[in-house]
Amino acid sequence: MPNLLKKIMQFKICKAEINYKKFNPKNWKKLSLKKILKGLAFFIIFLGAFIVVKEEVMYQFGWGFYSEDEYISEESIMDEDSMEENKDCNVMGIELRGDVVTYVIPENTDENDVATSDETSSEEIIYLIDQAEVDENIKAIILEVDSYGGSAVAAEEISQALKKANKPTVAFVRSAAVSAAYWAASGADTIFASSLSDIGSIGVTMSYLDNTKKNTKDGLTYNSLSVGKFKDYGNPDKTLTEEEKGLIMRDLEITHDIFIKEVSENRSLPADKVKALADGSSMPGQMALENKLIDKIGGIYDVNDYLKEKLGEEVSVCW
Repeated sequence: MPNLLKKIMQFKICKAEINYKKFNPKNWKKLSLKKILKGLAFFIIFLGAFIVVKEEVMYQFGWGFYSEDEYISEESIMDEDSMEENKDCNVMGIELRGDVVTYVIPENTDENDVATSDETSSEEIIYLIDQAEVDENIKAIILEVDSYGGSAVAAEEISQALKKANKPTVAFVRSAAVSAAYWAASGADTIFASSLSDIGSIGVTMSYLDNTKKNTKDGLTYNSLSVGKFKDYGNPDKTLTEEEKGLIMRDLEITHDIFIKEVSENRSLPADKVKALADGSSMPGQMALENKLIDKIGGIYDVNDYLKEKLGEEVSVCW
């Protein structure tokens, strides 16, 4: 700051050459009150502009307050504020919506920084479950499900995370929990769903469009340049051979068997019973209840009442 003050005092004010070394009470007599006031006004304006610019630069770079010789980021302050607000919550609410994937690409946003894809990653859900586990204020976890499936690996990861949780877990199904989404939800201790919810679809698919006829019509030729007999199998621009189809069906059957085994263990159902239901079709919530794929018919209010009774206290959910 001394250097800044020195530079400021070296400015010419109203043609009176005043510098840091010569500025003393004896020289004040040479200046009129008007000139002194103008000089002070200039100093105040300059100092105010400096403070505004400094704050704007700090904001642009994500700096918040300067304390104890360290910059504290706004993000950290927001996290602390969120934690403060969530102290009254005793249940963590987690949303599983859209396609179930292992990760979401960060750049998948529009110009307004709004997500343009309808998907949920298993890594995000696992992170939130882990956060709920270490938070002493959180007594239970609700997984809200509204999804028609996705990645088998992502489903398995979410299911495992729910099973490993030490706190009570409830899956609450809205429109649908089918295929990979049902697999994920099956890891919860208790599953609620509407009587109209779409449940199940215990099956696996890898279907695709064959473009070969369209390519021929358009005058396009697919040139296969690959090393390894089956390296480009499943490419929609070439016809699938019976041998290649056999490889795909082998993998689908392996995944299907694992799916059946997981649901059987998660729901404490005989494997044969699950296998009989595992034809890929889904069913309404009421039928799913009869087949023990879910535990209760109900909505979010019923879930809250259930947890209130289980926890022995009023329920406040942090979403």
